[in-house]
Amino acid sequence: MTTRPTATTPRVLISGGGIAGNAVALQLSRAGIRPTLIERAPAPRPGGQAVDLRGPSRIVAEQMGLMPGISRYQLDERGMVHVDAAGREILRMPADLFGGNGAVAEIEITRGDLNQVLLEAISDAAGRPGCPGVDYRYGEFIRELREHSGGVRVNFASGTTEEFDLVVGADGLHSATRRLAFGPEEQFSTYLGAYISYFTMPTPAGIEPHWMTMHSMPGGIVAGFRPDADSTTSKAMIIIRSAADPALRRDTAAQQELIRTSLAGGGWTTGTIIDAMERADDFYFDELAQITMPRWTTGRIALVGDAGYCGSPLSGQGTAMALVGAYVLAGEILRTPGDPAAALTRYAETLRPFVDTAQQLPPGGVKVMAPRTRAGIRAAHAVARLSTSRVMQPLMTRMLSETEDYSLPDYTATPAAH
Repeated sequence: MTTRPTATTPRVLISGGGIAGNAVALQLSRAGIRPTLIERAPAPRPGGQAVDLRGPSRIVAEQMGLMPGISRYQLDERGMVHVDAAGREILRMPADLFGGNGAVAEIEITRGDLNQVLLEAISDAAGRPGCPGVDYRYGEFIRELREHSGGVRVNFASGTTEEFDLVVGADGLHSATRRLAFGPEEQFSTYLGAYISYFTMPTPAGIEPHWMTMHSMPGGIVAGFRPDADSTTSKAMIIIRSAADPALRRDTAAQQELIRTSLAGGGWTTGTIIDAMERADDFYFDELAQITMPRWTTGRIALVGDAGYCGSPLSGQGTAMALVGAYVLAGEILRTPGDPAAALTRYAETLRPFVDTAQQLPPGGVKVMAPRTRAGIRAAHAVARLSTSRVMQPLMTRMLSETEDYSLPDYTATPAAH
């Protein structure tokens, strides 16, 4: 027998247990709605690359009460330094440059730790009066979605079928929810010309503590390190310009062979990176791609975060879009819990100006980030130096802070759904 929710306590399914999905779940559960959250992985994923909070996303984190937890996990990352093949410094860019909106922000935290802060907030809130918690189901994913006039029927991989009033896809760049509800990924994904990989490894000798260190090589290859909370380890990061190769997806051996071939003979610490890669237990590899869609909602189904508007690491706004998007989506659902379709329409209209600005890529994109020639590398460093000059800094600060003009909605007076 299927139990239907009441008009004011809609049954909400969230697909994806990352930052966007858990942020939506936290806000809904605090307001009296117990969402079901499914995650394909068997457990929360720890670690991951460093992400940042800036502008509206920091305001969202403050309004959601996340800052004490974020402070506990915050990385001590003080800026970025570029080095040559011998490890000699070429260029240094402190974190407070450009008003804290440069490549390294004032608040940096690993993706896994930020997710852990959200999970702890959900756990702390569960059981309080009016907070029913979240129904977590790990190792689960959607097989089929069927929307009808009264809701959405969902067929799960486990073989069960359930009815929901609202389905939220927060399942990332390669979103299955997007594919099922909106169409193939190829319709919305733009390959930006490079692949990115990162993993945890022992910090090599000579790497300056607390600084993101980067080295560019001919061929459109960049290798670097980002600090971990534990100074004995760092996150290796590799960017490789390459034609798109669908065969690389989910083929770890082929991905590592591409990295091995690209870094061979690159000097600096590239040999150490190759050796550590083969032993890493958190190896990550994916394309640099951007998701752009004319709409993120259809009826009772909505996308949030990378699933609907991935900006790619080039934009520097991925976490901001995930948190701000989740905050707006949950806020609009709570305004009219009995009318999900209207809530999703308002969500899209309210968030679109922020996303359109946040998705803008820096001039030159990956060509500037990873030049193919030695002359191009020297030119990129010269441009970076120029941007830090006294004349250019005010202009760069304005360019990099455009999303701060976004007027974040106030949902503090939104009534709880009971």
